[in-house]
Amino acid sequence: MIRRFLDRLYLTAGWIAAASILFICVIVSAQVSLNILARIGGPRLSFTIPSYADFAGFALATASFMALSYTLRMGGHIRVNLLIQRLGQGPSWALELLTLLIGALFAGYATYYGGSLMWESWHYGDMSTGIVAVPLWIPQGAMVAGLALLCLAFVDTFFESLMARKPILSDSGSE
Repeated sequence: MIRRFLDRLYLTAGWIAAASILFICVIVSAQVSLNILARIGGPRLSFTIPSYADFAGFALATASFMALSYTLRMGGHIRVNLLIQRLGQGPSWALELLTLLIGALFAGYATYYGGSLMWESWHYGDMSTGIVAVPLWIPQGAMVAGLALLCLAFVDTFFESLMARKPILSDSGSE
């Protein structure tokens, strides 16, 4: 039951990342189309999507951080297979456990300080500097959520590997 919940959580984060990439494509394509219209029609047909670059940047941050946990669970992160392939199952498993633990520590550290930054932005009312002022804690919240999910995915994968008594991460390209 918990396994299904966590897998759905990681998948949902992956879908949020995909939707963010789609949003970037749509908003940038719309602005490019408006620029072409202005070139063809002249100044009277010159329109701009306010703060489109800021929104695309926020969506890029959301996509980047929300994709991390899903990518980890799918085996899509870059690994040093040259070393891993030369090790036996025992040493490979020990190395996987060590790297998962270190990854969880770094992700937890980043989550804590990202959360602190988000809280400061909320507390002080920090806003983006674009035409459309956006409270910075909103895009920072997506970053913190993605980092927290990554930390959870590291811990989850660590315990799953511990219970299996063997390495469980594989490369997405080798299956």
